[in-house]
Amino acid sequence: MTTFEKVTESQVTRAIISGFAADLEKFAEGEVIIVGGGPSGLMAARDLALKGVRVLIIERNNYLGGGFWIGGYLMNTITVRAPAHLVLDELGVPYKEFSKNLFVTPGPHACSKLIAAACDAGAKILNMTKFDDVVLRENNRVGGVVVNWTPVSALPREITCVDPIALESKLVMDATGHEAEVVTKLEQRGILKKVGEGGMWVEKSEDLVVEHTGEVHPGLMALGMAVAATYGLPRMGPTFGGMLLSGKKGAEIALDLLK
Repeated sequence: MTTFEKVTESQVTRAIISGFAADLEKFAEGEVIIVGGGPSGLMAARDLALKGVRVLIIERNNYLGGGFWIGGYLMNTITVRAPAHLVLDELGVPYKEFSKNLFVTPGPHACSKLIAAACDAGAKILNMTKFDDVVLRENNRVGGVVVNWTPVSALPREITCVDPIALESKLVMDATGHEAEVVTKLEQRGILKKVGEGGMWVEKSEDLVVEHTGEVHPGLMALGMAVAATYGLPRMGPTFGGMLLSGKKGAEIALDLLK
């Protein structure tokens, strides 16, 4: 008994190549590139795509969501402080109130909903793609990113001479978390100074991260924990409301910058 219709191996191969090449060609020159597919990057991508912005997420792993899957200490309950639970309502994520103003939700459910919301809105994703460098224009304005396949960085030194490619964009968002990888590239060239994040202080960190979310250099914005690393703010620990609200604020600022 045959269940599936006939399709050849070559058709499958052509389908993969065509789909991937079409997306890559479309985003060789785009509007916004978000480096890092954690909660702040996904949230910004979703809100920007809903406004019709062409947005591409670069993610070095084969999965999206960063620490949003696994909460803290490999215990996959996510905590969110008010008022960020309203974002969970917006995304259709179920949650419970643990104590006054503190809410919990299963990480896999919340993360999968956020990823789906970004994709449904129209954001595109290049996973297994590692940020390598920035594209610089006049007066050191950031004009895009240089990327390569993630596995290239794991190859033996003798065979790592694999040139990257560049993707141009009007705006780049650093959502790489504690490492602030894009900001670090500018620091290495003496263009700006990264302070490095401070010790954990949940009650202070989330407010400060959202407050400082924005453009850190012409053409470059910082979101989420990359904001803490850039400005020397306290780390926020295993709570994620600040990430979500940082992404939302970043999208609002980006829309103004793109005008």
